[in-house]
Order: sequence, then structure tokens, then C-alpha cells
Amino acid sequence: MSIDSTRAQIIANIWKAVAQSNVDLATIPQEQQEKLVGKIADQMMVTLDQLLDEIPQEAALGASAKSDEYQEEVLWQGRPFLSLVEHYTITSDRIKIVSGLFGQDIENYELIRVQDLDVSRGMTERLFNLGDIHIQGQDPSKSKITLRNVKDPEAVYELLRRAWLEARKRHGLQFREYM
Repeated sequence: MSIDSTRAQIIANIWKAVAQSNVDLATIPQEQQEKLVGKIADQMMVTLDQLLDEIPQEAALGASAKSDEYQEEVLWQGRPFLSLVEHYTITSDRIKIVSGLFGQDIENYELIRVQDLDVSRGMTERLFNLGDIHIQGQDPSKSKITLRNVKDPEAVYELLRRAWLEARKRHGLQFREYM
């Protein structure tokens, strides 16, 4: 469900609750009523997202892989806004996407296979400081992935970009421009 449709559903439920409460709002102009309901909906979404942050994530999300000379480190962990079934982890070597509530699918995307990173933000997403990070690469299983509704997408994008460049440097890969 998108943020816009979730917000619309919350607003509809607030109006329903107002109607059921038998509170007379006739003295308040309709524009002010809509503004109030919109603000209540926005705060409900933020509060719900904060409550979802308090749900403990599995220990596997924070696990680091070890090797003899190099230890993969977790750089960032997050989830889509208002999502209970999807979690993202960016490490120094890969992007890990865990989805599912009861059964889980785990997708790993190696940073050295990334070719391009982009950020997109809709108007509602900008209101909540959210955005989508689109990743294009050469992974044989999936060439495009999107980290949806990420909080503070520009900061996550920059962190991911630096990790991508460091991974390429560590593996001896370099960029070439063709003219």
C-alpha cells in the first residue's frame, strides 16, 4: 500500500470517527476541519512508524560476515515507512533485503555489481522526508532493485554511494568513461 493510499485511508477513518462521535463541527469552517484532520492523519502515520521501529528486529539483521583479512560491517539498517514485513541492511559489501512476516525471503545484492544509483521522491514522500533509492546493476538474479520509502533518502544514498565506491576500490575495479 502506498503512502498516499495509507494516508487517505487514515483520513477516511478519522472522518468516520468524527461522525460517530456526534461532535458538532458546524462552527468550524470546512477548510479548517480538513486541515485539522490532515494534521491528525500525518501525526498518526509518524507515531505508527515510530511504534514499528520499536519492534525488535531479528538478530540476523545485525550479523556481520567474517573473513581472514576483511570483516564486513553493517553501515545502515532500515525499513520502508510503515512496513512491518521488509527490512534493509547496507553493509560494506552488499545490500540485504529481508521480506516476509512468517516466511522470509532474503536477497543479497553485491555492491561491486551496482552500476547506477538514483533517488526519487514524490510530494507526499517529501512531506515525511522519505524517498525511493533505485539501484541498477549486473546481478544475474535481479538487475534492478528499489529501497522503498526510506527515511532521509539523501543521507542513505550518500552512504550507499561511498560504500559502493569503497567496495569497487577494495576489489580493484575502476570506472571507465567512454567518449
